[in-house]
Amino acid sequence: MQNIFDEVGSLDKRCICEFGLTEELLMEHAAQGMANYIKDNFSQRSSVTIVCGSGNNGADGLALARLLHHYFDVTLLLAKPPKSEMAKLQHKRTQSLNIKESEILLESDVLVDALVGTGFKGKLNPTLTILMDEMNNSCAFKIACDIPSAFAFNADVTLTMGALKKSLFLDGVKDFVGEIQVLDLGVHRELYEKVSNTKLLDMQDLKLPYRTKKDSHKGSFGHLSIASGEMSGASVMSALSASRFGCGLVTLITHENSNSLHHSLMSASELPLNTTALACGMGLGNAFSEDDLEKFFDNALPLILDADIFSTPIILTLLKRDSLVLTPHPKEFVSLLQLTNLADISIQELQNDRFTYAELFSKKYKNVTLLLKGANVIIAQNDKIFVNPHGTSALAKGGSGDVLSGLIGSLLAQGYSSLNAAIHASLAHTTLAKNYKGADFSLTPDDLIQGIGNL
Repeated sequence: MQNIFDEVGSLDKRCICEFGLTEELLMEHAAQGMANYIKDNFSQRSSVTIVCGSGNNGADGLALARLLHHYFDVTLLLAKPPKSEMAKLQHKRTQSLNIKESEILLESDVLVDALVGTGFKGKLNPTLTILMDEMNNSCAFKIACDIPSAFAFNADVTLTMGALKKSLFLDGVKDFVGEIQVLDLGVHRELYEKVSNTKLLDMQDLKLPYRTKKDSHKGSFGHLSIASGEMSGASVMSALSASRFGCGLVTLITHENSNSLHHSLMSASELPLNTTALACGMGLGNAFSEDDLEKFFDNALPLILDADIFSTPIILTLLKRDSLVLTPHPKEFVSLLQLTNLADISIQELQNDRFTYAELFSKKYKNVTLLLKGANVIIAQNDKIFVNPHGTSALAKGGSGDVLSGLIGSLLAQGYSSLNAAIHASLAHTTLAKNYKGADFSLTPDDLIQGIGNL
């Protein structure tokens, strides 16, 4: 796991105060990190265009030009005259080396965006918007300096300075940041960073439910009971994924008490006494009355909730449970925020500030593990937040969320804590999509379930 921070200005100041570095030294190391990346990935004499703004992000670009000009064909495009003291200093240095400047964007092998950085708020003016369009239409390999400018630059890679920032992991910027790499600023990253309660999940953080106990039977690995509603296919997909993911027993709770839903799954009208976890909401519809639901939840079992259950009155009671995972998509979470009187916002407002609203919810419901679906999955519990950035658009298909619910339910039934169940199931879910060998548009829930055995 890697740390993620709201901002890094305080970390820069700490480097200056505690380690004796200066603003200029931090900038030089940032520029050197970018230069090393370009030297490692492109042949000498390749053409490099660096677009610079007037502030310190532009100053980073100017420093980069100085470090590259002897090895590459470097051209500077100053979108605005240098304004910050560091930008003026770095420009004076590039001028002393006669590094060429252009007033128009030239086609090149590498294009570096150093237009505006994290301090920029609002939108680019019309002139810069036109320039940004030209940059995005370039055939060059595109590198963002620290962040893509105004999150409008379509970067192939973002070389971010010092540490990861939350702003890089909002859903709306996923198409702009490309691959993200962190550059050291003169001290090792472990020294530069402080402890953060927000973590980025790496693929290697996934821990699978391998069976190490030899003296065991099917009851040794948990029993998940799933409420099977009007759209029974949803609960069947959850049940099949739970069984594939190691759960010893899975039962669909229905009004029919038949095995017609799927030949490999059990069904019952009453909750089995040896149930160790519950799942509800997937395809629920109106198949269960309030009395049915109260009976289903009349216990203290670990619980995973999804989809239709978020629109039922009983949800406010369920939020008081000790072991609970919620997996809403943005529309469902907006409704949940309204229902709990935490916020009355639009889906777009949520998407623009997902971390803030996930934190708001988790601070009120400290016992609940929230898994907020999206391009970057946010998993929050109390004051801890974990980000899973490994999802792909292949998962944007009906039923993939039902598979995720089954994975979480399986781990809950096997004794995982609610937080660990959400983390490892989410990582397994995104890994399944990445492992799929077919075209991304062709992935189905059945493919995900089938792939569980090859994790």
